[in-house]
Order: sequence, then C-alpha cells, then structure tokens
Amino acid sequence: MNSLTLKSFTILLGAAVVVSSCDGLKKMIKNQNKISYEVKPNPLEMHGDSVAVTVSGKYPAKLFAKKAVVTVTPTITSGSTEVALKQVVLVGEKAKGSGQKISYSKGGTFSYTDKIAYKPEIKNAKLAIKASGQVKTKKPKDFANIEIGDATVVTPLLVRNDEKGIFAKDNFVKTTPMNQSANIFYSINQSAVRSNELKSDEMKNLLNFINTNQNNTMWYDFKGVEVNSYASPDGKTDRNEKLSVERGKSGSKALEGQVKKPKKGEVASPVTDAKTYKASNVAEDWDGFKRLMESSSLKDKDLVLRVLSMYSDDGQREREIKNMAMTYKEIKDQILPKLRRSVLTLLVDKKSRTDEMISSMMVSTPDSLSIEELLYGATLTNDLNTKLSVYKAAEKKYSNDWRTSNNYAVALLMQNKLSDAKAAFERAAKIAPNEALVNNGLGIVSSKEGNRTQAMDYYKKATAAGAEVSYNMGILDVRNGNYSEAAAHFGTYKGINLALAQLLNGQADQVSATIDASNEKDMALAYYVKAVAAARLGDSSTGLAALSTAIQKDGSFKQMAKDDAEFIKWRSDAGFSQLTN
Repeated sequence: MNSLTLKSFTILLGAAVVVSSCDGLKKMIKNQNKISYEVKPNPLEMHGDSVAVTVSGKYPAKLFAKKAVVTVTPTITSGSTEVALKQVVLVGEKAKGSGQKISYSKGGTFSYTDKIAYKPEIKNAKLAIKASGQVKTKKPKDFANIEIGDATVVTPLLVRNDEKGIFAKDNFVKTTPMNQSANIFYSINQSAVRSNELKSDEMKNLLNFINTNQNNTMWYDFKGVEVNSYASPDGKTDRNEKLSVERGKSGSKALEGQVKKPKKGEVASPVTDAKTYKASNVAEDWDGFKRLMESSSLKDKDLVLRVLSMYSDDGQREREIKNMAMTYKEIKDQILPKLRRSVLTLLVDKKSRTDEMISSMMVSTPDSLSIEELLYGATLTNDLNTKLSVYKAAEKKYSNDWRTSNNYAVALLMQNKLSDAKAAFERAAKIAPNEALVNNGLGIVSSKEGNRTQAMDYYKKATAAGAEVSYNMGILDVRNGNYSEAAAHFGTYKGINLALAQLLNGQADQVSATIDASNEKDMALAYYVKAVAAARLGDSSTGLAALSTAIQKDGSFKQMAKDDAEFIKWRSDAGFSQLTN
C-alpha cells in the first residue's frame, strides 16, 4: 500500500470514528436555545380544585437528531417542591420506540394539555421544562432546564365563605281582634227593648267582658261599638225602614245603660260614650232571610229559595211567598222573628306583651312565653349570645316546632360552631325534612365540610326559601370554577363575591362599580379585589392605590400581594415593591 492510499484510508477511518461518536444529541443540546416553548395560560390559573395547563414546543429544521429519543417533562417548582406534569416522548425519524415523530429536515411541534390538583405549595412557583435525550442504549443526557411560565393565579380563593342561613319567621302579632257580639230581638212592628233580652246569655257575656275589662287599657284596646239593626222582609218598606233605625237607637241606649260608669279618676270607655257608636240599618233583611232558610228544615225551603232567585223585586218576593199559605205560617213563626233584631258588636283588640316585657322575660323567665313570643323576642336583640340563649330555651320547651331548632342552628353558624349547628339542623330536619330553610342550613354545613356535591343537592331542595339560597349556590360555583353561573346566582347581592365572579368571568371592568354600590365597599378585601381587577386591565395607578388601601386596612394583604401571580407584571414596579416589602 502506497503512502497516498494509506493516507486516504486513515482519513476515512477518522471520519468514520467522528461520525460514530457524533450521534446528533450533543448538537441538539448545544443548540437547544433554538427550541421554543409556550405555556397557556401564563401564569397558570386555578379553577375549582385543579390547574389546567397547555404546553407546546417547536423544533426547527436540522436540529432534532434522527436517532434521538427526547423525554420532555414540564415541571412546576417552588423552592424544594416539584410537581411534574405529564411527560411527552419525542422521537427522531430513525429512532426506535413509541412517541411523537419529529423530522430532522423539517423540524416539528408538539402540544398537549394536562390537569393537576392544586396545592398551596405551587401558588408562588415557576413552570420549567426538564428534558433528557438518549440515542439507542447510550447514557441519557440532560438538556438545561428552561423556565417558560409562572404559577399560580389563585384568585378564586378570595371568595367570601359567608353563606347565609335563614331564620324562620315568627307568627307573633301585636294585637288580636277579640270582638264581642250580642243580639237583641224585637216583637213584630216594635222597637222597644224587652227586659228579658238584656238577660240573655249573649248579653250577659258581652256585659261581663265590658265591665271586667273596659278600664284594662294595658291589655285591651276598645275602639267602639257597631250597631247593625234590621227589620224582617214583611210589611211596608217605609215602616220597616223606620223600625230598623229605631231598633238601632234603642239597642244602643240599652247597652249604654247596662255598662258600669267609670269611677272618679277613671278614663271613660268607648262603650260609655255614645259618640263611638257606629250605626247602620237594613230595612228588609232579605240576605238574613236567605241564610236562615238555607239552614232551616222547612219542608218547602227549596221552593222559597227558588222564588228568591227568580225575583229581584222585594214586593214580588213577598207576595209569592205569602201565597204559600202553610209554608208562610212556618216562616212567620220560625224565620221572621229572628230577623227583627239589633246586633251589638264591641270592637276590641287584645294587646300582646310589649317589646320591653318580652325582651326582659325571654331572658329571665323564657318558659312563661309562647313560642311566637320567644321567636319574636329573639329578633329584638342584636346580641348573638342572647339570641342563642332564647332559641335554646325555645327549642327546649317547644321541641316539636322545627323553627326553634333551625333558628338555634343559624345562630350557631354565626358563631362558627359548625358541629353544633349541624346537629341542630338535623333535629329540625327530623320534624320537617322538606322545609326549605332547613335544607339551606344543611347545605351550608355540607359546603363548609367540603362536600360540594351534597351541598348543592340540599340547596336545590331549598330554592323556595329565597335569594339567600341562590347566594350560597354562587359560593359553590366559584369554588367549582363555574364563574358565569356564580355571577348569575350572586345577582341580587351586590358585593365582593359578585365582583369576584365578574372578575373571574372576564368582566374586570365591572368590578369597581359593583363594589362601590355595595355595603361592603369599605372592606379591605374589597380594595384588594379592585387592585386585582386593575392589574388585569393594565391600570397600575388605580390598582396600586387600591392595594395600598387594602394593606392599610389589613396588613396580611402585604404578603398576599407579594406572592400573588395576579401582580407579576408589577413586581418590577418601584411602587409595588415599596408596598410589599
């Protein structure tokens, strides 16, 4: 072999060694800056209890080694905490094994979506690409880690968990009508009151009530007396008109004469003052006649009632009925005498205990009050401990009324005594399992225990209870990542939660107006939510001012803002740094 041939062989051998040692992976790693990655959304966002992420990558032409297998692992890192997402295996066009093919000559792309459970550790974190490559059975080689995004927006956690329990209403009334009545009956064509009429049981009871209570203004409110006087529908109309008026006068005078006159120093009762008497009269009481006929056992009553329906003229009615000779005799004896009367009605209301009395007794002697008084009394105080005491006493005495257990449970919820409230709601449910207010309370308990599905089932059974149930549903919607539904459910409650739902639903421009129209506008959280909305709108001036107020009102918002991915773009802003450091 000559020297030229030997030289050529040496060169070829060297080239073969170089080719065999250069498998293309080193070139990939050396030029990995040409690989581009993208993550959406950036920063990552929590929805419900999870974080969904879409990662894509692009490899340019002449880069991906033909025999290489590259494993790409997007990883969320925060300090020592690492959460690996789903891996992607990419293979060169001549590599063996399963995975997505990437052409050497044309390059290629990949894209995938993964979802992981949210953990507090990934709130203030970074999303990086970790990748390693291997050719055949050679030792794998790592690419440099590349940060491609931030984590994690957790703004849904700002929802106020202020679920609204509903107190059952009382049926307490300040005054109860206790009108008392008595009839005075008259002889035919007479208006004088017969002495025996003043001795009837009706009159005795009326007079006894008046004489016993007329000066008891603490418990009774006497308003006056109604005197309704009547004549029977027989005889001449003008005579009957006069009779009915005279009977009203004589009846009024008779009552006045029987009532005890006030003693010296006592205030006169309306019963003893003729000015309080209100008189009305009916000349011919055909309505009364019809009622008595309907309730009678007269043989021909149906025929008589038919006459009343056939004729509207009073004279014609009377003539037709008188033509029924035998029947009319019975009517004269059994019906007409009951229509010649004056009806004396004492208008009086019985008063309840005063608010002051109930407020005192519900604490000192609750057992002496009715269920309605106790439930009403609890509404007279804003002291939660007093409410609890009253509802507990009410439940003890009136354990069969679901309202007592329900209201006791709602008050316990307001003191964050969840287990006790749950037990009380369950007692109410045993009595009234379908009661909307009780199901709303059980829904709140389930929600706070973390059982969202069960909570929503309870709320659906409770929708008839009112807007509070819809509000409670809205809180669940935010937790579940259903922001448009949340905004709809919060609709009647203008406050922070509605503003938050609007923010999460892409309506950041509505947040400030919603908060400013609510009674929660001065809360620290309200200003913080405004700051987040401003950050999303790119308004750093308004946002930093709102954040400053939030921190002034509640110092815990300083660290929260510092770690909040909503403010990533502000972290290089001197004003933001001054607020959060």
